[in-house]
Amino acid sequence: MAITRYADNPELLALDRLIDKAGSRICSEVITQIAVDDHNLPIWAITLGNRNPDCPAVGFFGGVHGVERIGSQVLIAYLSNLVERLTWDNTLHDLLNQIRLVFVPIVNPGGFLRGTRANPNGVDLMRHAPIDATTDVSWPLGGQRLSRHLPWYRGIKSAEPEAEAAALFKTVRERLLNHRFSIAIDCHSGFGFRDRIWFPYAGRRDPLQHLAEAYALSEQFSRTYPHHSFYVMEPQSLNYTTHGDVWDYLYDEAIRTHPNNVFLPLTLEMGSWTWMKKNPRQLLDPLGLFNPMLPHRQARVLRRHVTLFDFLQQSAVSYKRWMPEGEQRQQLHQEALQRWFQPT
Repeated sequence: MAITRYADNPELLALDRLIDKAGSRICSEVITQIAVDDHNLPIWAITLGNRNPDCPAVGFFGGVHGVERIGSQVLIAYLSNLVERLTWDNTLHDLLNQIRLVFVPIVNPGGFLRGTRANPNGVDLMRHAPIDATTDVSWPLGGQRLSRHLPWYRGIKSAEPEAEAAALFKTVRERLLNHRFSIAIDCHSGFGFRDRIWFPYAGRRDPLQHLAEAYALSEQFSRTYPHHSFYVMEPQSLNYTTHGDVWDYLYDEAIRTHPNNVFLPLTLEMGSWTWMKKNPRQLLDPLGLFNPMLPHRQARVLRRHVTLFDFLQQSAVSYKRWMPEGEQRQQLHQEALQRWFQPT
């Protein structure tokens, strides 16, 4: 079955057209193909910049849940911005000599085509990694194995990873974890009134090994962009806990397999409750729970996170200047413990 180049979905269509437009300015690769509803849908990985593992890397991921389309829209818009700048912006070319950028804007194309949170097999890809939470988890929100016809289905415990999850694992392992310093940002929507930036862990309430680095990054952003106070950066477990979190799994793997490297996985959880509060009619549309439906609000979200994405790249390139060491690292670790893990 040939790859369906122009599937009946605006995000899949926009990504295909962007790849065609960019041509040789980017390196695009089909990691795997998902057969669904007479379509063969590609999962694209798009790479720009320097592949030398001594250079830092930033990965951008979206579309893990097929109903959370705004995350993919934000990444496609940002990637389109980079592609256009490559035609004229010398500073971007200079930046790409020092960094590797990796994009997988639509991890779950079958979910996009069908309009479902899960993949075509009914598996929630953010509950699917082969790890269990070590703390209490709310059922079924934290993941369940009872039935794929219920939400938050984890899949069969002994089965091989779903093709979409395997593609995500492969991309992170081959294009991020081997770099001395790397950041991943995974774009979601559907929780709360504020935009949150989460870091591991989702499956336990323990501080991650690189807590000082996460804290330093958070403080650096706040000092540099004090008017972007709409972000809340925190461990995901402060909000809810889950089994099978992809980024918990990959972070722990990075600690084991690349102990001398630093890998910081982040999740951007866009606060969709604000969009529903301002436009309650969105509740009548299944996609309205997760996406801004009015054009002016969609446009606002598409430009809202550009500063964050640019900041992550600049921080990665300059990580040797700000990453804490020695006594400073110990001090920041203690400050982070007081902020995020102090008993209430």
